Amino acid sequence: MKYERELHTALAAVFAASRLSERVRAGIPLAMEKSDKSPVTVADFGSQALICKALWEAFPGDMIVAEEDAAALNRPEMAHHLLNVTRHVGEQAPGTTPDQVIAWIDRGKGVVAPRYWTLDPIDGTKGFLRGDQYAVALALIEDGDVKVGVLGCPAMATEKGEPGVIYAAVRGEGAFMRPLAGGASNPLRVAPSGDLENMRFVESVESSHGDQERQNRIARAVGISLPPLRMDSQVKYGVLASGKALLYLRVPSPAAPDYREKIWDHAAGSIIVEEAGGRTSDMHGRPLNFTAATMEDNRGVIAGNGVIHDRVLAALAGEIEGHPV
Repeated sequence: MKYERELHTALAAVFAASRLSERVRAGIPLAMEKSDKSPVTVADFGSQALICKALWEAFPGDMIVAEEDAAALNRPEMAHHLLNVTRHVGEQAPGTTPDQVIAWIDRGKGVVAPRYWTLDPIDGTKGFLRGDQYAVALALIEDGDVKVGVLGCPAMATEKGEPGVIYAAVRGEGAFMRPLAGGASNPLRVAPSGDLENMRFVESVESSHGDQERQNRIARAVGISLPPLRMDSQVKYGVLASGKALLYLRVPSPAAPDYREKIWDHAAGSIIVEEAGGRTSDMHGRPLNFTAATMEDNRGVIAGNGVIHDRVLAALAGEIEGHPV
C-alpha cells in the first residue's frame, strides 16, 4: 500500500483524539463561543492538539489546515480552559505543558500546499454537545486529490451494537470500517439502487446547513419516499459508504445562498464514499475542489451510488432550468 505509513499514523491519531473526546463528553462539556458565534469545546482543542502533534512528529514537512485556532484559547480569561485541555492531552501525552498545547494546535494554521492534511477535530460540535453524532475527520490531500481519509465516530454503533466506529479509505485501495474498541476491519460498499422504497437519504440535523424542503423534494423525485435520516457531521458519509443510506444531500440554504463549504467538512468523507463505490460532486456535477481551504468553485454536495447520483443531478438541473421536478 503506497500510503501505508500515512494511514497508520492517521488511524492512531484519530483513535487517540476520539478517546480524548469521549472522556471530555463524559464530564458534561461546556461550550465556548468563537468569534463567528459557533461553539467550540475542550474536545475540539484537545483533539486538534493530539492529531497535529502526531502528524508533526511523523511528517514534519507536511502542512496541516485545521479548523481551530489557538488564539481563541490563549487569552488570560481562558486560562482555566487551557489547563483543562492540557490535562486531557496529558493523559495520552504525559508531561504536556500549556505552551506545547498551544504550539500543537497552531500547527493547524498551515496553508494549502501540493501535499497537506486537513482536519476537523470535532466535526459536528453541536451534536457532540447534545450527546449525539460527531466525527473526528482527517484527510491527506496531494495535488488537490484526497489520498487518505479517516473518520472517528465514537457515537456510531457497530453491526453488533457496540459504540464507536472508525471509517477509513486510501485512494485505489478501497474503504473499510472497524470498531474503535479494536477488532477486524470490514470492507465498505455503497448500497445498490434496486430497493429505493426501503432506502433513506441523509441530511444535516441543522436546518441552516441546507435547504431541507428542497432536499426532500429531490429525494422523492428520484424515488426515495422514506423520511430522511438527520445526523450531524461527516458520519453521514460513513452511513452512506456502509450501505445504510442511499444518498447524501446538502443543497445550499436559501438563507445563505452564497455559502461555500470548507475542505475539512468533506475531504475525509468524500474519499470514503468514493472508495466504497460511490460518487461525490457539488449540485452542478462539478468535482469537489480541495485546492483551497474554502471550496469557492462548489455549491452544495451530492453523494450516492452512480445511478442515484446521476438521477439527483438531473432533477437538480431541471429545477435550476425552471422545470418542475
